[in-house]
Amino acid sequence: MIMNKLSDWLPTTNKEVKLRGWEELDVILFSGDAYVDHPAFGPAVIGRILESYGLKVAIVPQPSVHDNLQDFTKLGTPKLFFGVTGGCMDPMVSNYTASKRKRDKDAYTPNGDIGFRPDYATTVYTNILKEKFPDVPVLIGGIEASLRRVTHYDYWSDQLKPTILADSKADLLVYGMGEQPLREVVNLLQKGVPFSSIKTVNQTGFLLKKEEDLPKNKNWKDVKIHSHEICLKDKKLFASNFKVIEQESNKLFADRILQDVGDSVLVINPPFETMTEKEIDASFDLPFTRLPHPKYNKRGPIPAFEMIKFSINIHRGCFGGCSFCTISAHQGKFIASRSQESILKEVDKVANMPDFKGYLSDIGGPSANMYKMKGKVQEICDKCVSPSCISPVICHNLDTSHKPLTDLYKAVDKHPKVKKSFIGSGIRHDMLVPEFNKLADPKELDAYTEEVMTNHVSGRLKVAPEHTSDNVLKLMRKPSFTYFHKFKERFDKINFRKKLNLQLIPYFISSHPACELEDMANLAAETKDMGFQLEQVQGFTPTPMTVATVIYYSGYHPYTLKPMKSPKTKKDRDEQHRFFFWYKRENQQWIRNTLSNVGRSDLLQKLLPSTSSWRRNKPSKTKNTFDDTITYTSRKKKKYNAKKKRK
Repeated sequence: MIMNKLSDWLPTTNKEVKLRGWEELDVILFSGDAYVDHPAFGPAVIGRILESYGLKVAIVPQPSVHDNLQDFTKLGTPKLFFGVTGGCMDPMVSNYTASKRKRDKDAYTPNGDIGFRPDYATTVYTNILKEKFPDVPVLIGGIEASLRRVTHYDYWSDQLKPTILADSKADLLVYGMGEQPLREVVNLLQKGVPFSSIKTVNQTGFLLKKEEDLPKNKNWKDVKIHSHEICLKDKKLFASNFKVIEQESNKLFADRILQDVGDSVLVINPPFETMTEKEIDASFDLPFTRLPHPKYNKRGPIPAFEMIKFSINIHRGCFGGCSFCTISAHQGKFIASRSQESILKEVDKVANMPDFKGYLSDIGGPSANMYKMKGKVQEICDKCVSPSCISPVICHNLDTSHKPLTDLYKAVDKHPKVKKSFIGSGIRHDMLVPEFNKLADPKELDAYTEEVMTNHVSGRLKVAPEHTSDNVLKLMRKPSFTYFHKFKERFDKINFRKKLNLQLIPYFISSHPACELEDMANLAAETKDMGFQLEQVQGFTPTPMTVATVIYYSGYHPYTLKPMKSPKTKKDRDEQHRFFFWYKRENQQWIRNTLSNVGRSDLLQKLLPSTSSWRRNKPSKTKNTFDDTITYTSRKKKKYNAKKKRK
């Protein structure tokens, strides 16, 4: 059994700095999360990356902003720079629900306690550092900085905000996954280049005074978007910016983006090319303890860590491009996959942890079944500007072979200490339907589906059709609900043939742009017909850097600039949500009145038939919590079969 020493973690106090024999630090990191030294926690990854370059690095997790601010000064002045991140989630998403209600738990804090992460944490921390250490550069990164790098709509304050660089006064912003840009920044600093002169590193952004010359890079072209001030005046022009931003974010060879902000120019350098297998392996192979810092031992477990403690991340990126999702905006559209060797090495580390019981909770990624998928002809991908590789149809150039993933699962399960490995990440069910994935081998798709259902599911398989309305799904960049029906048919056949007794758990979103009240009624009726009873579906949360959020704020689709409606008022959002509770008595008269008023007696008859047959056969409730979602599904005839068996 491996016994960890305090010095195995990055230092968090002066005492821990002294334990390493250091007199001064090169970089001091500040994070909105508790410090968990694990490859799934961004602040730890950044710390370990910097450490691997020979730098003396310390981290101050969740510094207090309510006292004399001593957490910001206790480690002194770093030689190179301060690094700041709001944490693994945007602090506003972490602190508030979709209805703007204050959350009662913070998954990235011991015991789930709240109050340890301020709203807009990156801006708050950076302003404090700039006040205390005006001459020390501050570099910001993480998902909060990444998604707020240009003019963006902030749902929680209901206003358009400028680049986070303006409000935070940071010197440099790293967007996306930070390994590649940090490597270049550190390399330049170690060569003696002043921090203020670092202006041409890919995947970084900064503010430049208008009178200053733009840094030159002969390989880049420039594209200018509407200024922040114009965006404040014209919502349509704000919307038009997003098409440029999204396309340049997803290109392999992008242009540099320029935007005027007051008396400055925001400069967003193009992203790096997708990480190679060697690069992403190197990141995961760093010497993580894989544990929370010992300082939290008496404070209680950290929920986010407990969830992924025995899980393995096998790739980054997502080519789905869903209009409500920020994954591709932060991790990129193209998939960066780890080698099987690197994954198996991590499996061995996890299997030898003292409290490992033989069960891996997840072998997955942003979308569980995109491992090793890429373009067949790279030159086609090099020129592509599409935000999605599978919407409205699967690209003919995309290799969607599931064989490498099936082989990986089998290799993981061969480990002598692994009793079972689960797939906890969401699976793109549409890619497993031959009618949608027309160029794939149907036998291979069935082999993957059967492997997952037989060996990697604990009672439930999670998929995300998101909606039933084709109009809404088209805007979401999701396929027709028809393909969910077809997937369910295949699922049911395997389930019956293998006698697995598994449940299919579909997730849905309410109050999405383009969604009307009738669409929600349709959704409720169709899922009821399929035997599902849904409760507390996830409400659409407008987050920066998504198509849906741009539409929600501006009223225009950024690609067509045509007007689009969104349910925005509390009344509209509550009513859409209410259709999921059609079975509750307090909602039934309202549903009757609403559907009668719009002439949809057909839907009324489906949801609230005059007979009591539905009540007699009401599905049993099986609770499954996922973020803000609690989903209930039916176990058909469970009670009937149990009685029959007893007889």
